[in-house]
Amino acid sequence: MSDFAARARNATRALRGLFPETPLQRNDYLSARYGADIWLKREDLAPVRSYKLRGAFTAMRRMRATRPEQREFVCASAGNHAQGMAFACRHFGVNGTVFMPVTTPRQKIDKTRAFGGGRIEIVLTGDHFDQTLAAAREFCAARRAHFLAPFDDPDVIEGQASVAVEIMEQLGHAPDLVILPVGGGGLAAGVVSFLREVAPDAALRFVEPAGGASLTEALRAGHPVTLNRINSFVDGAAVARIGDLTFPVLAHTDPAHVLLAPEDRVCGTMLDLLNVEGIVLEPAGALSVDVLPDLAETIRGRTVVCITSGGNFDFERLPEVRERAQRFRGQKKYFILRMPQRPGALRDFLNLLGPEDDIARFEYLKKNARNFGSVLLGIETTDPQNFVTLLARMDEAGFVYRDFTEDETLAEFLI
Repeated sequence: MSDFAARARNATRALRGLFPETPLQRNDYLSARYGADIWLKREDLAPVRSYKLRGAFTAMRRMRATRPEQREFVCASAGNHAQGMAFACRHFGVNGTVFMPVTTPRQKIDKTRAFGGGRIEIVLTGDHFDQTLAAAREFCAARRAHFLAPFDDPDVIEGQASVAVEIMEQLGHAPDLVILPVGGGGLAAGVVSFLREVAPDAALRFVEPAGGASLTEALRAGHPVTLNRINSFVDGAAVARIGDLTFPVLAHTDPAHVLLAPEDRVCGTMLDLLNVEGIVLEPAGALSVDVLPDLAETIRGRTVVCITSGGNFDFERLPEVRERAQRFRGQKKYFILRMPQRPGALRDFLNLLGPEDDIARFEYLKKNARNFGSVLLGIETTDPQNFVTLLARMDEAGFVYRDFTEDETLAEFLI
């Protein structure tokens, strides 16, 4: 047994004093759909609804063992890492200061405070995370507190490896394939380091949000690089730069084994798991399941473990998730329509709609022209093919329109 594998197993045993192992559940729906033996490692059912508690607890336990006088911890996070550190601070009876951007939703602030049980102070500062991080590090240095990194810390990586330890124990043998999300790389580095030693034949696939492909870019460059821009929708995995400590563990990954998940497609996966299985996942938590269609031929007949990394989902975002899923599936489109300003024009247009077409939005943008007005039109349907029929009818009837569903600039201002 390697030194890392031994430490990962020790970290796993220590975690049992905090919470029981998260379930490894065979999913009949996905298994039947893909002709495979598909299991979900339900990190969304951990006490803070994500795997982040594992790393935070392990790093704090190690610090308390080597420097028991250290009783103040600091982190910068707007999500799962903050909640994991807060939970660990309450467990160890130490104080923590969590720096969050001022734009952090109230729900996340309240949950972090609740997990801390009076041991946590929350500081809201910075419009962007890099400003928040800089303030946290400055505060940490001034107070001689310990900065608890979200992923770029060997003890955090060791703690996240406990996910793989549990998978091996629960399954009883090595899976053929493990699919896991990648953000900063802490979970990936931990799982890879453990399986490389105890189950080297187990294949791995990594998933990044398309708008935050920091591992993909690092593999291309041969070293960590900072992305100029990220899409923050998959906030649990949208990281601008892979970790300096995590990347060396992942540096030999075949780039073809790193898959990109479009943010809007992830929304559809979240809805499927919610509606069919009753499983609530945050966007990052759905990444491993989202790429199953891309791997359909590869996984047939094999044992596959998907790590569902988190379930901290604010249901106020559900309308946005549904909207994005519909647009990705071609079930919803937006148009700017030139509507003739004459009696009966609206009725003429409504008569073009099919039985499965529904107007989700109708708003006059401009009605000062003498003969025409501009209308913002949103239409939902059950089958994308229905739009082919509808647009053909609109063309035949002489309606002038513009489809701006995929125009990000217009959509940002109008939808």
